[in-house]
Amino acid sequence: MSYVVAVRTLCEFTAKRGDLDLRFTPSPTSLEGIEGHAAVAARRGAQYEAEVTLAGTYRELTVRGRADGYDPALNRLEEIKTYRGQLESMPENHRALHWAQALVYGHLLCQARALAQLNVALVYFDIGSRKETIFTQTHDAGALRGLFEAQCERFLAWAMRESAHRATRDAALDRLRFPHGDFRSGQRELAVAVYRAARDGGALMAQAPTGIGKTLATLFPALKACGQGHVERVFFLTAKTPGRALALDAVESLRQGGNELPLRTLELVARDKACEHPDKSCHGESCPLARGFYDRLPAAREHALSTHRLDRDAVRRAALAHDVCPYYLSQELTRWCDVVIGDYNYYYDSSALLYALTRINQWRVAVLVDEAHNLLERGRKMYTAQIDQPAFKAAGKLAPAVLKKALQRLQREWNALSRAQTNGYQAYDEVPARLLSAAQNLIGAVTDHLADAPLSLDDTLLRVFFDAMHFVSLAEQFGEHSVFDIQLDTRGAGAQGRTQSTLCVRNVVPAQFLGARHAAAHATVMFSGTFAPERFYRDMLGLPEATAALDVQGPFRAPQLTIRVASHVSTRFKDRERSLVPIVDLMARQYAEVPGNYLGFLSSFDYLRRIADSMQARHPDVPIWTQAPGMGEAERDAFLARFRTADRGIGLAVLGGAFSEGVDLVGNQLIGAFVATLGLPQVNDVNEEMRRKMDAKFGSGYDYVYLYPGLQKVVQAAGRVIRTETDVGVLHLIDDRYRRTEVRRLLPRWWAVP
Repeated sequence: MSYVVAVRTLCEFTAKRGDLDLRFTPSPTSLEGIEGHAAVAARRGAQYEAEVTLAGTYRELTVRGRADGYDPALNRLEEIKTYRGQLESMPENHRALHWAQALVYGHLLCQARALAQLNVALVYFDIGSRKETIFTQTHDAGALRGLFEAQCERFLAWAMRESAHRATRDAALDRLRFPHGDFRSGQRELAVAVYRAARDGGALMAQAPTGIGKTLATLFPALKACGQGHVERVFFLTAKTPGRALALDAVESLRQGGNELPLRTLELVARDKACEHPDKSCHGESCPLARGFYDRLPAAREHALSTHRLDRDAVRRAALAHDVCPYYLSQELTRWCDVVIGDYNYYYDSSALLYALTRINQWRVAVLVDEAHNLLERGRKMYTAQIDQPAFKAAGKLAPAVLKKALQRLQREWNALSRAQTNGYQAYDEVPARLLSAAQNLIGAVTDHLADAPLSLDDTLLRVFFDAMHFVSLAEQFGEHSVFDIQLDTRGAGAQGRTQSTLCVRNVVPAQFLGARHAAAHATVMFSGTFAPERFYRDMLGLPEATAALDVQGPFRAPQLTIRVASHVSTRFKDRERSLVPIVDLMARQYAEVPGNYLGFLSSFDYLRRIADSMQARHPDVPIWTQAPGMGEAERDAFLARFRTADRGIGLAVLGGAFSEGVDLVGNQLIGAFVATLGLPQVNDVNEEMRRKMDAKFGSGYDYVYLYPGLQKVVQAAGRVIRTETDVGVLHLIDDRYRRTEVRRLLPRWWAVP
């Protein structure tokens, strides 16, 4: 029985000690790190070997990785670490970890090249000064072998248990049968396509209607492929909390009938929801759960992994039993779990944990993306950065003297752009070089200052500088996938008539960023109830041309859903006032004909309020309840609870909001819906610039920015009505544009639209 581990994972397991310390310290970005490694390699001789792939074994353990470089002229293996600031301030436990990695690579190189002796070097490269500091140790091959074997011995007992777990898990998954006997209509077709993607590798786009059990139909085949050795672990990614709960329950359903399933399933929860001491900072001098974190981690890890379902509560119990941070314990557990369930950002964000671990450990993963239509807007937000001038002006007053010059330079360039702009909104083809240079200069000044005085800036200033760092990072990656724009705000004009402005590197097409994440996965499966048209989502989400596409015909039939089109009403903004009476009369008439629970979807909270006021004035006998802006979890639960009681009435909500998807109201809990909008995004300066960008890139600007996203929201909202094969209901589509051909072709095929 063998086990494969990456050098970095081995050393982090055996050599990490001391406190968890998340205080901000200046560190290079990933791009700077890559550039720093390249700069060091460029200074070496012609025979220098960079990125040397190495592997070796000790008993049942295989250790693999890539050493940063080897200089045969000096017989020196190099482990390169980039940094900013004062090298002397680097914690000793960090240096110990770096040496552990370097010495393991040293043994692997000696073994591969039959070297009797080797110089092993830690090369610290200062990104700011471009200076190298080199620490060298000389070891003979036998000493390096002894150090390597000592590391392996410390890991081996764990590795053998992990290997046994993997073998037991795979055997159980290979025997696993679908828990519900028969598949629902369409469910088998989806499961077969997911299995093929997981077996063969590649990407799959699947549109499948709500109600067929997509969560189980994707998890089950992915796990079967895992049991057969095609993938090593499964990531199930969701946009919202209810999706995580459904995935956890789906895994539990696989254990039905007394099946033994030694499957470790981990739920990742946001830091602000997992933190036990929100009033404290994440370091040992402040938080008791950070103090000695790595010393207590082994016992906490072992405790946690004795439980198969590691949801939020289970992780918290294990963490607090050993006085460690629940959030960071969960991050450590990702290395040892079979199924990880979490938000999109854990794999697709610029600093995504699961993506980084996949690359470092060369895992074969299956990434399952639930309700994947949401990834478009989420992806745009991940790769958009905005900085506001008032915040930087306030920072200039609060910042230490050493930063004021850099802040003033940025303000001068910022003001020059604002003065040159005649329109309130202006988009540019590139980020102005002088502005970017000033922002980069500020980041350099801040990081240099923090290297000398790590605790000198309060949280308010740090937030401003973090925003600037994100802005600079995306500005340095600027391309045709984004726009740079400036929004003036004359309300902030001072006595001299200066305006305030907001600078934004705004992502329009996240494909370039997401594509690298797809490439790292063995298989990517994106599924949704609304995933059409196929070309739009393929273009937007960066899926390869070879991506397979599946449109599952579900169990629902046209007689289940009566559709009525109110083509005599226009819900365009200019027609809102005269649309109120026809809409509320239609709702009241339907309620009188068939009393029960209905959902009404409007395009904005203002429109919703006016509809509610009109309904109360004209039809006070019709019970209504309304969604409010910024509802908390308890308020959202109360809104939905009205549908699950004996009460009857109409709940009014905003299309695209919390109640448009992920809401499961079966049977008589919901018997109809009114959609009084096409859901088209507002026509404004930003959306019009995006339309122009889409026209230039794809030739379909209006469809890509307005029509497709709008109709996707409509179909999602309407999908709340029919949830099972026995549900029946009515859907009112309220707008004259529902008669248009280009609109009707985007509606589900099983709908019988009159």
